[in-house]
Amino acid sequence: MKLRVVRPTDQLDEVVRFYQEGLGFEIIAAFDDHDRFAGRILGHPQAPWHLAFTYYRNHKAGRAPTQDNLLVFYLPDRTEWEAAVQRMCDKGHTPVSSFNPYWDRQGVTFEDPDGYRVVLQNMDWVK
Repeated sequence: MKLRVVRPTDQLDEVVRFYQEGLGFEIIAAFDDHDRFAGRILGHPQAPWHLAFTYYRNHKAGRAPTQDNLLVFYLPDRTEWEAAVQRMCDKGHTPVSSFNPYWDRQGVTFEDPDGYRVVLQNMDWVK
């Protein structure tokens, strides 16, 4: 099974830059003017998931509905986690306090241009 999370945006270039430059994702596919939609699919080529961001020129997507709309990435290796956090900061992204303080205990949260949040969590995935 594979997973693709699709989200509309009014700021396609800025959102793609956040995930590509800050988190190191690659553009796996792109489309423009497909029934008036444009989109970019990002991820890591071997990962069983992708993030897709779409822009429709006649529709306002708006911002995240709450501060608790999260994508959480588990990075158990401390060195890898620190490098990921530093890369985000080096690209000009400032950490924000999480709405749920749980995520601040072993993670750092960043907000993308649409107000959706990404947590870089320094721990193993727990089932």
